[in-house]
Amino acid sequence: MKKTIALIPGDGIGPDVVAEAVNVLNAVGNKFGHEWTYRDVIAGGVAIDKFGNPLPKDQLDICLKADSVLLGAVGGPKWDDVDPSIRPEKALLGLRGGMKVYANLRPAVMFPQLKAACPLKDEIVGDGLDILIVRELTGGIYFGDRGTASDGRSAYDTEKYTWEEIERIVRLGFQSAQGRKKKLCVVDKANILNSSRLWRKVAETVKSEYPDVELSYLYIDNAAMQLVRNPRQFDVIATSNMFGDILSDEASQITGSIGMLASSSLGDGTGPGLYEPIHGSAPDIAGKNLANPLATILSAAMLLRYDFKLETEAKAIENAVQAVLDEGWRTGDIAGDIEAVKAAGKLVGTKEMGKLVVEKI
Repeated sequence: MKKTIALIPGDGIGPDVVAEAVNVLNAVGNKFGHEWTYRDVIAGGVAIDKFGNPLPKDQLDICLKADSVLLGAVGGPKWDDVDPSIRPEKALLGLRGGMKVYANLRPAVMFPQLKAACPLKDEIVGDGLDILIVRELTGGIYFGDRGTASDGRSAYDTEKYTWEEIERIVRLGFQSAQGRKKKLCVVDKANILNSSRLWRKVAETVKSEYPDVELSYLYIDNAAMQLVRNPRQFDVIATSNMFGDILSDEASQITGSIGMLASSSLGDGTGPGLYEPIHGSAPDIAGKNLANPLATILSAAMLLRYDFKLETEAKAIENAVQAVLDEGWRTGDIAGDIEAVKAAGKLVGTKEMGKLVVEKI
């Protein structure tokens, strides 16, 4: 197989972790007989510095012409004072809108080797956590009408959804649940919001097509509480842009290993998907060989699975990561008792962790 992958290293530790993901992808290509061509894309804060624009059109065009897109991280305090219209995060919105990727799949997995890092009690997490959040990505309050009064004393943001925008997320939730534990929870605020009542109406209309999946509903406030009180009750969660933003960050924290969690943003399959770790740009450790590359490496596995339909190759990466963790290798963020890990000679940096995964492949 020959494919083109657009790389957006971005800001902070983005270049560090993307470099290791590329090494892993190359190892997979060599082992399974695939050939990847890479195209570099400048986006985020580095694009503001170079172009005065977080996502120039010609850079977006590179992504649109690729078979898939791998992103490191964007943003950092260096750009806190730039005009809001060109903040680095605008690159993310531009990529999502331009690439027409409307569904964010974010697994929240507690790796058994890292169970000690989970902030919840053992009796709550049991043998582990494995939750998939399907977040609507291009609609809702983040993209609705907004404004600020001329006197600056009032402002508004509008939550708006169409039937079609909701249906494609709900369907993806049902389809994802079919390959898992067959449970889908739609999270909304239907006791207050008209848009949330539409989410429920769509879900009720679609559910007859998926009789093997158990459908339930929770209000967002209760869902946020339940994620901490009893996270094992969840399998797949489907929800709106803002609620998904909140819940996916909460879910990532209860796993105790944010440096391990990948994500994918998908459209209708006619164009490339966007794959990225969920952690930030961490500019304080950029270029110091300290960042954990495993979330980006696992994002590369998702890239192979969803865009290239290479399940065996995706599992090879995931199994390699598990094997490295089984042997006790840790970067600083997942070390737990860092002095004990140092004493055991198992504390490694970004490059060493990437090399270990390559060796397992």
